[in-house]
Amino acid sequence: MKSDDTVILVDEGDRQIGLAPKLAAHLDGARHRAISVCIVDSGGRMLLQRRAPEKYHSGGLWTNACCTHPRPGERTDQSARRRLREELGIACPLRFVARIHYRAEVGGGLVEDEIVHLFVGDYDGEASPDPREVADVAWRSYEDLIDDIAAKPDAYTYWFRYYMTHFGRKLFTAPLSAA
Repeated sequence: MKSDDTVILVDEGDRQIGLAPKLAAHLDGARHRAISVCIVDSGGRMLLQRRAPEKYHSGGLWTNACCTHPRPGERTDQSARRRLREELGIACPLRFVARIHYRAEVGGGLVEDEIVHLFVGDYDGEASPDPREVADVAWRSYEDLIDDIAAKPDAYTYWFRYYMTHFGRKLFTAPLSAA
């Protein structure tokens, strides 16, 4: 099993209890550790990506800057920085915001049962998306996002709607200190 095809299984306290192949964990709905990163510019807009249609789940949906699963032995902040570079070509300081648990069916018989480490970063610049991962990017204001999610919730990933519901404006305005 390659490390990037492996997820870290965790208990309800986010303590590692094993490893599993990524697809098997999603088919079984096994709880595992995950990372999400939100990026905000100095104008108060959030960077969104539309997932490539070929992604194994939630393809074509809009979501936060990037998500991933940390590799065995990789710290969550390292994982967040790595994936931000891989998917969007961005390097910036990140701040840990929260640890969140959610469980959701994401289509195709797959279930996300994740304890997510959520990070926020400030970035002014262009993204260089990897087309294998990202179909499009857009910068959106808080108000525009809230209105669009209300009008077209199915255009967004479950987890991003969850973040916006539970954290909302805090994701756009929280002061940054490097993680």
